[in-house]
Amino acid sequence: MAQKKVEAKTLRITLIKSPIGYSERQKDTVRALGLRRINHTVEQKDTPVIRGMIDKVSHLVRVEE
Repeated sequence: MAQKKVEAKTLRITLIKSPIGYSERQKDTVRALGLRRINHTVEQKDTPVIRGMIDKVSHLVRVEE
């Protein structure tokens, strides 16, 4: 039997506001998402962990599915 590959959805996350002036925890979350500078975009798999991280810094990022 052939197995079908199910591709996980990806999210395009862009840093639109600097984390300077926010808590160290929020800065760490932005770095953990892989974002380094303003207008930097990364692609992450759509998982509950990533969604939770996005939720915590939603005021700093833009998300596209």
